[in-house]
Amino acid sequence: MSDEARRVFPPTLGELEAAAEAVASREAWDYIAHGAGHEVTMRANVEAWQRYSLRPRVLRDMSEVRTATTVLGTPVTAPVLVAPTAMHRFLHDEGELATARAAARVDTIYVVSMAATWSFEDIAVAAPDGARWAQMYMLRDRGRTRALAERARDSGCTAIVASVDGAAVPRRSRLKGGSLVPPDSFRFPNLAAPGDETSDIMALVSDYDTAVTFEDLARFTEWSGLPVVVKGVMRGDDAVQCVEAGAAAIAVSNHGGRTLDGVAATADVLSEVVEAVDGRTEVYVDGGIRSGVDVLRALCLGARAVMVGRPVLWGLAVDGEDGVVQLLHHLADELLRAMALCGCDAVDRLGPDVLLAAR
Repeated sequence: MSDEARRVFPPTLGELEAAAEAVASREAWDYIAHGAGHEVTMRANVEAWQRYSLRPRVLRDMSEVRTATTVLGTPVTAPVLVAPTAMHRFLHDEGELATARAAARVDTIYVVSMAATWSFEDIAVAAPDGARWAQMYMLRDRGRTRALAERARDSGCTAIVASVDGAAVPRRSRLKGGSLVPPDSFRFPNLAAPGDETSDIMALVSDYDTAVTFEDLARFTEWSGLPVVVKGVMRGDDAVQCVEAGAAAIAVSNHGGRTLDGVAATADVLSEVVEAVDGRTEVYVDGGIRSGVDVLRALCLGARAVMVGRPVLWGLAVDGEDGVVQLLHHLADELLRAMALCGCDAVDRLGPDVLLAAR
């Protein structure tokens, strides 16, 4: 790791964010950092976790604290997964290949975006022993979607993460013209049709099927034989319908505040979703996780694990693969210390009694 990276880690994610902004191009940073509209939801995601104060237990034996758990049966050293985010080559030449290797080094799951700049197959070669899930939207061309689900399975992915927040293409207020124009050299081998060499990601995104319904979720499993995690759920009643449609897990997400401004923060709806599914599926959450204490808060509210997006990209920008490894270690270490100080020696012992919600 570079001397500069050592100075950045492990202080705070705020300092890491500043270091990443300093080395990223303006176009890359605007794309990573932006939210929809006035970015109210993006900020609310971060702020909402802070409304939950901790109520530590004392005089418990904390000589051995364990952050390890399983997620859909896959062992992970900490309940911190790498969320699907697009175009990692914006931050580092190796892009998703570096991210995949980092996730494998810390024994966690990397959710590969449909809009990655490397293919599922390339990423499998780069990190053959890493645990990976494949994120995708349903495309209007169901044949292409089926082919992609099959490719994900054949390349070693063990779950399909079906994003369900694609009912419209959002405009990005911080981006020039309201949309992204990536470098001409970028290709999207998972998203593009066979033989399509376009770098126009907005044109590719416009192929998302806006008519998809709960009944279509089962198709992902039919095509791939893999369990389906439904990402983008923000309501208890929707979560129940996803479960009834065959979902193996629910991911509470508002896309990092990037699709519709004014949406509730994920921390504020997590409990509703957990209560609605009532143990029938695992529940994950993303949005605004900026510390190991935030991870603890999410677990206390019923999440099985969190997914982290922007901070992973900050680590990638600062020091590539090593930067992502350090970011993930940082969050896991903060979680372990917070658990010990709250008197919980295992993640499955965390519950709402550890939290005090602001009135």
